[in-house]
Amino acid sequence: MKKGLDTRGKWRLFAILFLSLYVIVMMYNVYRPLPDNISYKSREWSVSDENIDFYYNLTGEKNGKTFYKEEIFTRTLQIIDEAEQFIVLDFFLFNSYHEKEKEYPAIARKITDALLAKRAENPNMSIIFITDEVNSSYSSHDVPEFEAMKEADIEVVETNLDAFRDPNPIYSGFYRMLFTWWGDSKEGWLPNGLTDMAPDMTVRSYLTLLNVKANHRKTITTEKTTLISSANPHDASYYFANVAFEVKEALVGDMLKSEKAVADTSRQIDFPEWTKPSQKQGSVHVQLVTEGEIQEAVKKELNAAGKGDEIWLAMFYLADRTVIEGLKGAAERGADIRLILDTNKNSFGRKKTGLPNIPMAAELREDTKNRVKIRWFAQSPEQFHPKMMYIKHRNEAVIISGSANHTSRNLNNYNPETDMKIRAAHDQPIIEEVDAYMHMLWENKGALYTDPYDKHDEKMSIGKRTIYSFQKLLHFTTF
Repeated sequence: MKKGLDTRGKWRLFAILFLSLYVIVMMYNVYRPLPDNISYKSREWSVSDENIDFYYNLTGEKNGKTFYKEEIFTRTLQIIDEAEQFIVLDFFLFNSYHEKEKEYPAIARKITDALLAKRAENPNMSIIFITDEVNSSYSSHDVPEFEAMKEADIEVVETNLDAFRDPNPIYSGFYRMLFTWWGDSKEGWLPNGLTDMAPDMTVRSYLTLLNVKANHRKTITTEKTTLISSANPHDASYYFANVAFEVKEALVGDMLKSEKAVADTSRQIDFPEWTKPSQKQGSVHVQLVTEGEIQEAVKKELNAAGKGDEIWLAMFYLADRTVIEGLKGAAERGADIRLILDTNKNSFGRKKTGLPNIPMAAELREDTKNRVKIRWFAQSPEQFHPKMMYIKHRNEAVIISGSANHTSRNLNNYNPETDMKIRAAHDQPIIEEVDAYMHMLWENKGALYTDPYDKHDEKMSIGKRTIYSFQKLLHFTTF
């Protein structure tokens, strides 16, 4: 009898120690210190209107026929061609995998070939390509484009996301304790859950996938310019609607500092040195904001908005409570708010439930007595993938745009994210271009781009609402 009590006592002690360690690991990695220059805010630079540009990719329908306008990838290839000293790229999705029954322009291969040509032209140029493990299905297999770059001595860096905070602490506590020490293997035997065309995945890769973390940035920087985008140069994402902003010179130094911070989580590599040349001052103000500083910038502008101001959101995912409450507050103060959202019902050929945008839209309309106006992107199955806020204050306009969806995962220092903040007078060309873009989509000028709110409004079933509430509570979600 005594022996039995001793055994139970040992198991009880083991359970207490294990749970104590689990809680410590879980809490530390929710609040762990961020690497230097993560959650970064640059100084505000003043540039002339000719040194800043707006680009977009967009699918529309005219006279019953679908058409596609592409600007972002064309400009990306031009930037690579124009570079003379260095190129630093950071892209979340970059591969040629897609649905078997569909064909897409080979944008990943085109950019790879452009980088290889630049390397052949200038063997001593610093070319650094930073990316996410999602492309290799979390180290389950090689990526042909990356292998070609490596053979040409281009630095390819897969971000080490263990250096960042965990958005899903209940799962991540176990993941960090039990699974992160497993070795990587290219001998997968489980069907690939990301794409049919990619090789099989390993058990460890699925465990990493479930941790739901990503280097979500989409940037390219050379000694001449910086392009910050919502677009992934990923074949299956080619036709998605996206936006991008380019600033000549002003943000290059800040971008190098920010990108080195992400690369250093994986390994220390030499980054190019750059000295900002003297540049003509202008009346457009630009600023680099990353990770949590994006949320702070968005929050500040929403809190400053009121009667007489216009708030426009072009957004793929909308779920962050800071943003939601900021929109409600601005609506109460009389701001004119218009949201253009993706329906979140399709992802690379797979049907989705409409989370989070459909319930978020319903909540916003209900809580503001329909003062928040909403339209949906009409061109499914293509995604409406921008992450852009445009606020037309009475005296000036502000744009915040880049890689960050307005979700907790993207704004609370979990994912590496990069946005650009632009501040200028209403009559500046960059503001007029964005204003025209928003009105074109909202009013379907020249083509069908958006649907009215009622077309995709739906009463959430008890089951869907339960799942949504459970995901919000446990953070076990991609948003």
